[in-house]
Amino acid sequence: MSKLPKIIRAKEPGYRQCTRTLMDTTDPDIRFNADGSSHWVNFVEELQSNVWNPVGDPETLSKVVSQIRADGRGKKYDCILGLSGGLDSSYLAAIAYEAGLRTLIFHTDTGWNTEIAVNNIESIANRYNFPLYTHVINWREMADVQRAFLRAGVPNQDIPQDHAIFAAFYTYAAKKGIKWVLNGSNYATESVLPKAWGYKAGDAYHLKRIHKRFGERPIGRFPLMGIFRYRAEFTILRGMKIAKLLNLLPYNRRSAMDRLTRETGWQYYGGKHFESRWTRFFQAYWLPKFFGYDKKIAHLSSLILSGQITKNEALEERMITSYDQNIVEEDIEFISKKLNLKNQEVQLLTNPKIRSHFEFPNSQRVMNLLSKCRAFLKLDLLLS
Repeated sequence: MSKLPKIIRAKEPGYRQCTRTLMDTTDPDIRFNADGSSHWVNFVEELQSNVWNPVGDPETLSKVVSQIRADGRGKKYDCILGLSGGLDSSYLAAIAYEAGLRTLIFHTDTGWNTEIAVNNIESIANRYNFPLYTHVINWREMADVQRAFLRAGVPNQDIPQDHAIFAAFYTYAAKKGIKWVLNGSNYATESVLPKAWGYKAGDAYHLKRIHKRFGERPIGRFPLMGIFRYRAEFTILRGMKIAKLLNLLPYNRRSAMDRLTRETGWQYYGGKHFESRWTRFFQAYWLPKFFGYDKKIAHLSSLILSGQITKNEALEERMITSYDQNIVEEDIEFISKKLNLKNQEVQLLTNPKIRSHFEFPNSQRVMNLLSKCRAFLKLDLLLS
């Protein structure tokens, strides 16, 4: 049985912070250089030396866009884009429009959208004249899987939502015969994220085993997609390809927000991924309170290392909270009712029995092997 990794929080003996970023000993795997900087600095410098240029790569971008257009000839769409209403996917839609790509917008409604997210999705689709398809997850099944994860007490409570989004999106893309998937993940704003702080959402086996132990009803139509189906059927047999276009641009958070606000009326929602009310609760309350993992320092460290803000600016931004105690209490009440938590089970949100993901069956070894194979074949660079 694997226990949770030991971390050292601020004000505890042995606490230490990177001299260049906000990363610290709440990352149990952090390593420090002689100058006091951390291995995250080396990691991003290596990315910039080998696979990613923060100022963009217009030549490669042009080639990728041309290939997407060529592969889309004779088809209704050139590509498909999963839109959450958040910054990355919204800005990617703007780039697809600018490039003249015939793009199908896909949104998975897991039941947790904020009003701002809904408005952003509609504004983006309307402004850029992209058709929008929304897949609504069966709420009784969604809620049952989420309650199972709360009972399990594992760190990554976003797995049910993320997995449903991922599986529904790729299944629909394959059904429509769309070859190219536009993906908003990027190095500019999310290069830093400790592996020990969570677990990958793509492990369907892990999800099913936790649900089998703690769930109350059959999974039924809940979207599932194992790693072999994704890697073998979709990317190999069907030839689907992933384009991370934001890695080929000089992607700046503030400039992207300003452009979207100006062009579409897009609104900011208070924090990275806070367009989902559940993710806001999970990232701003669940992880830091019960596990000591604050994703905000990882997000801000990514911005420091991509040259978008200074460390002092990041420290100031960290002190600004958009999730005060009043919002915490509102979210706990809202989530308790929405998930239909009964009596003492409300304590799952405020006093959980926390466990490691590795206390439950998982596919980590298989996923590690696949990652090594992809790294050897140089498949995990800018595009996939």
